[in-house]
Amino acid sequence: MKNLPSIPRLNLSQFDAAIFDLDGVVTQTAKVHAAAWKNMFDDFLNIRASQTGVPFQPFAPVQDYRQYVDGKPRYDGVTSFLHSRGIDLPYGEPSDHPSHDTICGLGNLKNRKFLETLHAQGVDVFPSTLALINFLKARGKTVAVVTASENCQEILQAAEIKDLFTVSVDGRDAKTFHLHGKPEPDTFVKAAELLGVHPQQAVVFEDALAGVEAGQAGHFGLVIGIDRAGQSEALHSHGGDVVVSDLVEIEVLDEAGVLWISSQALPSALHQFKKLMAEFHEKRVIVFLDYDGTLTPIVNRPELAVLSSEMREALTLLSRQCPVGIISGRDRKDVSDLVKLDSLIYAGSHGFDIAGPQELNLHHEVGTEFTSALDQAESDLRDRLLGIPGLLLERKKFSITVHYRLVPQDQIPKVAHVVTQVVSTFPTLQRSEGKKVFEIQPRLEWDKGKALLWLLDGLDWKEKNYFPVYIGDDLTDENAFRVLAGMGIGIVVEDGYRFSSAQYALENPHEVQQFLMHLYHHLDRMAS
Repeated sequence: MKNLPSIPRLNLSQFDAAIFDLDGVVTQTAKVHAAAWKNMFDDFLNIRASQTGVPFQPFAPVQDYRQYVDGKPRYDGVTSFLHSRGIDLPYGEPSDHPSHDTICGLGNLKNRKFLETLHAQGVDVFPSTLALINFLKARGKTVAVVTASENCQEILQAAEIKDLFTVSVDGRDAKTFHLHGKPEPDTFVKAAELLGVHPQQAVVFEDALAGVEAGQAGHFGLVIGIDRAGQSEALHSHGGDVVVSDLVEIEVLDEAGVLWISSQALPSALHQFKKLMAEFHEKRVIVFLDYDGTLTPIVNRPELAVLSSEMREALTLLSRQCPVGIISGRDRKDVSDLVKLDSLIYAGSHGFDIAGPQELNLHHEVGTEFTSALDQAESDLRDRLLGIPGLLLERKKFSITVHYRLVPQDQIPKVAHVVTQVVSTFPTLQRSEGKKVFEIQPRLEWDKGKALLWLLDGLDWKEKNYFPVYIGDDLTDENAFRVLAGMGIGIVVEDGYRFSSAQYALENPHEVQQFLMHLYHHLDRMAS
């Protein structure tokens, strides 16, 4: 018997792979499919009604779609729905023309209508699903997509996610390998086989009744149903171990025991300000922040990230009430020149270079012995990335940043490949990722989290009873959030979908400025 989670939680130590249904889980194509089915069946039923005198009863795009065709191979869906109306047609041949009144002919007509809509309108991806897939891949998990559709590659192409999955098993593969469609588990089991894992080592994500039934029949480690159509109980009864309305509700426990939650599910540090203040108890507050994306909006070029007068005023006022530091991927001098406040602590290059106000006697610098390797890597990158439109290569004292925010989508894999290849030739360097950037840094056990701990120790945080707060938006800020677990508060700045180990969220730099002012007024009242 499965050890089922009491809350929607995914424990990564129990799984090596994840298998996702396509329509309705990854891509928002269910409504396109439903519209194509309705268009095809209503035309057929209308003509049949005029020929037989049987009253016309249209195809229900929600109930009929979910009950008879969703998740099934196309011809099985045609057969299932027609049987529900007491209609028997010859099966025909897969090569039947869409005008033929056969099971295959109607299925082919539906497919034609679907592809016409797909090519005309494109397809959207569920952002919470995309965030979870990228999170799992970043932690070494393999991912597969399984669908009854024979249009899998066309859909992935239209959604611009063709390279997202390690393995795909679709309707064409089912024919090639002679696999039964859902609710039989064959396609899921084949995906697990291609990923090189046992079904018990994989988690299945499905929104269709036939899909959760297939996942359960295949004895997968966990079957998560996604209720897009108000059928939570049915998803449970058909095999869903856990049912959520969206993957934003899923919590992820990583192998290190760190809990990751979607930023969309985290409480707002503004709306929950009083509760957050209560966590300070009688302690003194100390605040650290990232710069780009936290104190200023993300911009296309780093030199355009100018601090607003309102944000500078908030930092000035807050620094009169408590220590304030900025830990940035920029060079220390660069960020201090942008902020222009001598009262702040500055940690540049992700904490490789730290200095504070003279009275705090803080100075730390690591990585100077790696500058020659960085010089050569910079030269190699400039040569090999020359001519890629929109690319910006930024050299810093202790790192190199490759900005690809403005690079055409089809050129990004080339940029990633070149960066990986160049870094692999320098054993003393390593590559990391941020928001639309690749970072090349010295291969040292040093990051924003370790820099934060060094700063706290230098400030005698335990002796002085400090309660640290860290606010950041970048993936590199997660290192700081993690080290604060149990000793402070992490606040992620994110207006989209992302899994974070922070405890609270703010949407943008404007909310950060509001939060800093709230905090200043709170500390000012406490001091008076």
